[in-house]
Amino acid sequence: MKKNVGTIDRTIRGLAGIALVVAYFLGAIQGTLGIVGLVFGIVLIATAAIAWCPPYNLIGLNTRGKQDSNPPA
Repeated sequence: MKKNVGTIDRTIRGLAGIALVVAYFLGAIQGTLGIVGLVFGIVLIATAAIAWCPPYNLIGLNTRGKQDSNPPA
């Protein structure tokens, strides 16, 4: 699994994901929209954490630039 999410992309995803999760738990979004927002927020946080996005992989998009996709351990 090659990383395909760059630093700026990860930051935006992480902040947006946190905002959606917080909005759900504060009651700003409720009902079906709230649940969808919560799930989407969790997905955004997860993809930011692992720096890999499945849809990006499917369409061949890479926001990491020319960085080494898998640095040595």
